[in-house]
Amino acid sequence: MLNWYLQSGKESDVVFSTRIRLARNIKNKPFPGNSEKKDNEIIVEKLEEITPKLGYGLNITRLSKLDNLTRLSLIEKHLISPEFALDKKQTGAIIINEEENICIMVNEEDHLRIQVLSSGLELEHSMALAREIDEKISSLINYAFSPKYGFLTACPTNVGTGMRGSIMVHLPALTLTGNTKKVLEAINNFGMNVRGVYGEGSKSQGDIYQISNKQSLGITEEEIIKNLKAIAEKITEQERLARNYLGKNRIELEDRVYRAYGTLANARLLSSEEAKDLLSSVKLGTDMGIIKELTDKKVNELMLYTKPANLQKYIGKDLDANQRDIKRAEVVKQIINK
Repeated sequence: MLNWYLQSGKESDVVFSTRIRLARNIKNKPFPGNSEKKDNEIIVEKLEEITPKLGYGLNITRLSKLDNLTRLSLIEKHLISPEFALDKKQTGAIIINEEENICIMVNEEDHLRIQVLSSGLELEHSMALAREIDEKISSLINYAFSPKYGFLTACPTNVGTGMRGSIMVHLPALTLTGNTKKVLEAINNFGMNVRGVYGEGSKSQGDIYQISNKQSLGITEEEIIKNLKAIAEKITEQERLARNYLGKNRIELEDRVYRAYGTLANARLLSSEEAKDLLSSVKLGTDMGIIKELTDKKVNELMLYTKPANLQKYIGKDLDANQRDIKRAEVVKQIINK
């Protein structure tokens, strides 16, 4: 079975992916940011004990056993946060399945960050699976919970449901028509965070944005999903309207996307940044039926394996920056022509 990030899902011409994240902590244990190394070790040992009982093909691996390249590749796949990957305490772990649509960070900001990821717009399904996993874990360990405030978390913004729902959206047409800022500001006014591809503090790359709920306290999980789905549907509508507008000057749009495709297909050197910009146009052209040489799967592969760490994983060896630019161009040709 294909990993989730190589699949196409509902509304995936605009909505790349869905993620549901639940922040949980173990009762009477200090949060990771205020704990001693021995406290964190106890948490990992407890999770090592219960992981085999969870099912879903989940396995636990300590962060200290993962090399830097593997950690970076997990960041690029949006499975772990950059802060977690660079944890100096080295007391974290990940619980993950082979399909990588379930990934639980242990001892990140909270004891547990339960994540379920899906291709396309799959909020209800992802929420149902995350809740199922959460209930299994809670039957084996006691969570820190307040009848008044809900789940207790390291960051006050996560108190309550402890849930963060997010979607990753691709907005090239809104960018080309100059409407991205206006649309994103409107979304922000509706109680949503708009961030770059790697979350808080990161920038947009390749016209991709992450949209997530701000509020976790005083609102139910169902309300969060309902609000985020409404935003997803509205932004998808606006992006498609912008694409229809661009399509009125078909020859100019075709020229733009095929110039990007031609550069990708024929470049001898290709930087990561250039690849992201070109792939944004190529994906737009593929989704609009202009570029017929590529499938959705190939576009997803190109978007993953042109990223620095996953490129090196694909090649099977460490590369310096110049070698990566050479190999990136070669890998693009391989994927396009296979």
